[in-house]
Amino acid sequence: MSNTQQAMTLLITTFDKYSSKEGDSNTLSKAELKDLLENEFGQMLMKTNDKAALDRIFNDLDRNKDNSVDFKEFVTLVCCLTQLCHEYFVSKK
Repeated sequence: MSNTQQAMTLLITTFDKYSSKEGDSNTLSKAELKDLLENEFGQMLMKTNDKAALDRIFNDLDRNKDNSVDFKEFVTLVCCLTQLCHEYFVSKK
């Protein structure tokens, strides 16, 4: 399996791990998103005890305003974080 395939598989399995904790297994609730951010992104993204920051992230991701984050909306977060990390590392060269 290529590195790209491994990365995609990891992204899907991580989403599934958290989305299946409560309610609809195809979406993340705010609590599930908080758990995912705490456990997978740690302090890189935010202080997870900052409710206002979590609310902003959740509301920004929930593009269709159905009070949940589906996989497509979640991938937006991953893409934005990847871009920010890339810009950071390029600026350090």
